[in-house]
Amino acid sequence: MNSPKLQGAPVLVVGAGIMGAGIAQVAALAGHPVWLHDAREGAAPAALAKLGSSLQALVAKGRMDAATAETGLARISALDALEGAAAAALVVEAIVEQREAKQGLFKRLEDIVGESCILATNTSSISVTAIANGLKHPGRLVGMHFFNPVPLMKLVEVVSGLQTDPALAAAIFDLSKTWGKVPVHARSTPGFIVNRIARPYYAEALALLLEQAATPQLIDACLRGAGFRMGPCELMDLIGHDTNFAVTNSVFEANFYDKRYQPSLVQREMVDGGLFGRKSGRGFYAYPDGVPALPVALHEAPATAREVVVHGSGPIADWLELAATKALEPQGWGPAREPAGAWTGLTIDGAHLVLTDGRTAQQVAQALGQVDVAVFDRPLALPVPPGTALAFSFAPGASTAWREQAQAWLAALGFAPQLLADAPGLVVARTVAMLVNEGADAVLQGVCSTEGADAAMKLGVNYPAGPFEWLAGWSAEGVIGVIEALDHQYRGERYRVSPWLRRRAG
Repeated sequence: MNSPKLQGAPVLVVGAGIMGAGIAQVAALAGHPVWLHDAREGAAPAALAKLGSSLQALVAKGRMDAATAETGLARISALDALEGAAAAALVVEAIVEQREAKQGLFKRLEDIVGESCILATNTSSISVTAIANGLKHPGRLVGMHFFNPVPLMKLVEVVSGLQTDPALAAAIFDLSKTWGKVPVHARSTPGFIVNRIARPYYAEALALLLEQAATPQLIDACLRGAGFRMGPCELMDLIGHDTNFAVTNSVFEANFYDKRYQPSLVQREMVDGGLFGRKSGRGFYAYPDGVPALPVALHEAPATAREVVVHGSGPIADWLELAATKALEPQGWGPAREPAGAWTGLTIDGAHLVLTDGRTAQQVAQALGQVDVAVFDRPLALPVPPGTALAFSFAPGASTAWREQAQAWLAALGFAPQLLADAPGLVVARTVAMLVNEGADAVLQGVCSTEGADAAMKLGVNYPAGPFEWLAGWSAEGVIGVIEALDHQYRGERYRVSPWLRRRAG
């Protein structure tokens, strides 16, 4: 099939829920005549009326001029019967997330629209290849996965099934740009890009909660401190644990029960108990109050030290040297530097403050032959904003004096230290390492490009960076080290290194 001309062509949107109405709005404001249809009687006119109110609210706030809103709304018509959209050049389906329902709709549409009409599904998790199965022309079905709220979220995953015509995928990619979106190509595999790569963001938090290593509040604070807009626990509360758990189960089942995607007992218990999050008034937190503020801990300045040495090389070691120099300024001297060591961190009068490489503090203490050891989490952005929450843990034999001084030193370096049980990889390091690893496997399997993965995660779920941007600021060897430390601790299929990363390290 030749690449069709879609600019300004008529569009049919099927499904007048939040997603469908949002898609209709975006298409109409981009200049398309739009038919909006819903099988529920009265749903399309009601959605159109609500959309009019939303556009007027934007006008009142000065975010849209009145003429644009009026013209855009005038382009949308509520359609009672699908037969009225026979001239559509593009159909975007946004109905219930069930394969049989979507297949049935597209089979019916094939008897209504012309053979050049592109059929697009807004599915977030169902195989595009499977939906196309049984169609007369499966090559014209493509995934066009928007993110909610559609008018605000820039990302569109353009998903190709095994039979999708590449020319049509390219046409949808180009059309998405004219709609003001940022499209990324994806191959139809479970979860596509965003819902697949994002799984560790929830899974690692749930794993820490399962072993009682941290509270939801601590985990959220540390990941917000690393630049994430929301911590995983508050984000799951926002999404709804029923929805998040269902997506996890879908990805788990679709990947033949690969342990990397295994759902959590913690979340199943919450779903079974009706603790869905914001929608039910209670999840990890109670609503409307939401996440309580972390208690403010006051730390005195570190005691006068006789010797401070900064170990390691690279940006974090360089920043530690600057921060330690500032902390020691009142004492009138600065730290020494040992760049050739095998670890990054500080020694303070023989005690060790070590940047995590994935091992527990107990393992690090055993390797160093020391007892006064504290391990701290990986900062992602340098310089570190003052008061950034940072997880740390102690080796079991650490003295009381060192426990006090380690926290004082972390505070002097600019952190708000958060004590965690001695878990491998702490919070940020293990989460980001697993996000990078999942992104690497997605690229290895041809799901997306490295650039596509980065764009998808930043625009689809508002991550502060994409997995390969994090990798560029870390190293393949460092990421592998954290994942192997997790595997050493837990033993199983879950923490296995992507061959893509192995080759990158090699």
